Amino acid sequence: MTYPVAAGLIPEGVIDVLAATPLLTVFLVIGLGTAVGQIPFGPIRFGAAGALFAGLAVGALDPRLGADLGMLRALGLGLFCYTVGLGAGNTFFRNLGRQMPLMALCVVALVAAGAAGAGFSRLTGVTPAMDAGAYAGALTSPVLDAAIEAAGNQEPSIGYAIAYPVGVAVAIIVVAIVIGQRWPGRKDPRPASADGITATSVYVLTRVRLDQMEAFTRAHIRISYLERDGVTRVVDPGEELAPGDKVVVVGAPAAVEEAMHELGTELRSCLAKDRRAVDHRRLTVSSTRVAGRTIAELDMPGRFAGVITRVRRGDLDLLARDDLVLELGDRVLAVVPSERLEEAADWFGDSERKISQIDAFSVGIGMALGVLLGLIAIPLPGGITLKLGVAAGPLLAGMILGRLGRTGPFLWGLPHAANATIRQLGLLFFLAAIGLASGPQFAAAAFSSTGMAVGGLAAIVVVVSAVVLLTGARFAGLSAVRAAGGLAGLVGQPAILSYALSRSDDVRIEAGYATLFALAIVVKIVMVQILAAL
Repeated sequence: MTYPVAAGLIPEGVIDVLAATPLLTVFLVIGLGTAVGQIPFGPIRFGAAGALFAGLAVGALDPRLGADLGMLRALGLGLFCYTVGLGAGNTFFRNLGRQMPLMALCVVALVAAGAAGAGFSRLTGVTPAMDAGAYAGALTSPVLDAAIEAAGNQEPSIGYAIAYPVGVAVAIIVVAIVIGQRWPGRKDPRPASADGITATSVYVLTRVRLDQMEAFTRAHIRISYLERDGVTRVVDPGEELAPGDKVVVVGAPAAVEEAMHELGTELRSCLAKDRRAVDHRRLTVSSTRVAGRTIAELDMPGRFAGVITRVRRGDLDLLARDDLVLELGDRVLAVVPSERLEEAADWFGDSERKISQIDAFSVGIGMALGVLLGLIAIPLPGGITLKLGVAAGPLLAGMILGRLGRTGPFLWGLPHAANATIRQLGLLFFLAAIGLASGPQFAAAAFSSTGMAVGGLAAIVVVVSAVVLLTGARFAGLSAVRAAGGLAGLVGQPAILSYALSRSDDVRIEAGYATLFALAIVVKIVMVQILAAL
């Protein structure tokens, strides 16, 4: 049976083919959704979220089109969350102290949004069960099952289906407004990589030991070339520079400028242009003996009498700090004696072909650990049971494994390009599947008076959450980009994170998302059960 909306528009035979071939339907929705996501609505494009809206439209044609897609939805969401965790884990744990204010604001924002939504529901006659479902849907959270169990009926699923697209649209609009803001983030400075990395040749006028130079010991700069008495070599980390020496200083522009004034004055010529004694090259990290290890563990001075000055990861140039963990696909700038350059290239692997292949063993084990973690039932006061589920479980596992990097011979990370590809594919599968499954309920109730009320309720929930979180983040001294990433994590919709990253390639966005995603799910599980019981 087809829905009235399809009558006369799409032949029943076409609907039957789509219903009998779910794979065809899913990829059709992904293709149409990609086109929809590129349509500009003022300054906003919905990007990957277009798959959700296309899925809702196609799913509304016939309930069979969204049936039996639970496995695909879970797989897509799990892959997306796991790869986000891998990418953000190291940054998250390194900056955990800085994240605490954002975590506290998340809890306050979710409670305030629940209270505001409950008040609006009372005024408009929306039932507590539908309120609980709308709360979960507006915050695009995989906690609908908890709301249905608490309500004892399927009513929360209707509220969820109506609120979900409203929550996505409103949250993306808020992020679009916030992501470009430059409010003072006094406690959340821009990472050095945000300003890029530069190299400057310096003529030394002051005698100084490198291990006593603050900028060098705190890894604000790296020094590579050293010319002394007409002989060029790679500088030694314990070197004492003397007046008349010429060196190459590498780092963020401000740090290089400061170091140059401390050491001497800028040279007009570039030492790195003379490659007879010392050479440099971008080498691709494709060897598993290198990936997962820190710059310090590689011991470049002892192994090759050389130094790594910077690391290219995705579109970012990172200063090669001693504690930086290398990942497959990174491109390191190695400065070594010319006769040892090929030896260094062999050590790093320097193979593009190898990094196009993923380690299926580590991905499989990592995802399995995440799914198992999501299955663990944690009893809470009041008879509430907490499960992280297929979203937060893989996210948490990915963050832990991303922090570890490697365990003995097992390398947990993924090449940056592979991570981005798997993440995008998982996101599209998840959005297409949930749109197709929710389409019939959305079409049936969206334009009724109750549907309008639930849509308004969803907007209120997202706006209240955003106002509390963003206002608090600004007063707490956190940056706009971290706050935007945190809002994406609080709402829990992967498409919002994808949109934020399309506007700004800042590591603080993913760190903010990973910080709040799992915590927000825990709070929302508790909140939907409270709302359903009111």
